[in-house]
Amino acid sequence: MLHIVRHGRTEVNAAGKLLGRNNPELDQTGRKQAEELANRLGEVDLVISSPLKRTMETASYISNTVKTDPRWLELDYGELEGRSIEDIDTEIWERWRSDIEWAPDGGESLAALGVRVTEACEDIVEISKDREVVVVTHVSPVKATLAWVLGLDAGVSWKCHVSPGSSMTIKIGKHGPVLHNFNQVN
Repeated sequence: MLHIVRHGRTEVNAAGKLLGRNNPELDQTGRKQAEELANRLGEVDLVISSPLKRTMETASYISNTVKTDPRWLELDYGELEGRSIEDIDTEIWERWRSDIEWAPDGGESLAALGVRVTEACEDIVEISKDREVVVVTHVSPVKATLAWVLGLDAGVSWKCHVSPGSSMTIKIGKHGPVLHNFNQVN
């Protein structure tokens, strides 16, 4: 089984701001979410994490041994980093939501994110067939993984919500990946 999980909450998440490559730690709620997530997952064989503090801290609740993979980093929001949705110009917001190739200045497009996450998923498919593999990542890579599993483009990211500390479970069978659950928090 492959478990794709979003890190626990940070103060920036709680404030409703875009959090890409900035590197805060989990807040108190986020640490509780990470502990609950670890309890839900139980024993696992392999944990892979984005190298940022919030994911590494979440991963540390799941296992003492964590491999990092930068392909699981959050979307680079460029000039939009740290801004709330309400503070983003309407034209920019609509362009972003309608064009998966568009990227904020200094940032990354949803399409580019999809390419790197798909590569990361394809690299762990085989080992996930008979092992419990956990990837600790961020909201946008979770959504990109959902697109990969369902065979959709990255635009699906605007149509789903991913809670901090939630998990998505994917069974890898002989015919490929099958979604078993999404945004599980209990």
